[in-house]
Amino acid sequence: MFLGKSILQTVVKPSTRSLLFAKSTINPLSKRFLSDATRKSIEDAISSAPVVLFMKGTPEFPQCGFSRATIQMLGQQGVDPAKFAAYNVLEDPELRTGIKEFSDWPTIPQLYVNKDFVGGCDIIMSMGQSGELAQLLEESGALVPEEDEETGSTEKK
Repeated sequence: MFLGKSILQTVVKPSTRSLLFAKSTINPLSKRFLSDATRKSIEDAISSAPVVLFMKGTPEFPQCGFSRATIQMLGQQGVDPAKFAAYNVLEDPELRTGIKEFSDWPTIPQLYVNKDFVGGCDIIMSMGQSGELAQLLEESGALVPEEDEETGSTEKK
């Protein structure tokens, strides 16, 4: 019979051990602290356009590489600026923490299409490479209309 500490107890400090077994990086109790006003503001923002990005900085001046990469991918896909809204989380600390709690996603940027959370930069890049992002944006009607070369009229993609 073994009476000593287990290997895990010996190697891992108690404070670290709890981190190893955590289910989420966001404390479930913290979700209670998302105020009704913040929740409503986020819901209003998500409803403001077919394509909504919560990012660090602005589309013209992104403040992190992941936000920059996401903006570039959306531009490459041909998102119509009239159907796009971006929110700078650096301007509002409550928005910055609130959006993470709202989506249960720990990182920024965060993309929403037709009020549905799509993902962060890594997911957007993967979807862009596979063609899934183009399909999603086309189905949502969020792309710049293509100009018909023969007639000069525009048609939605």
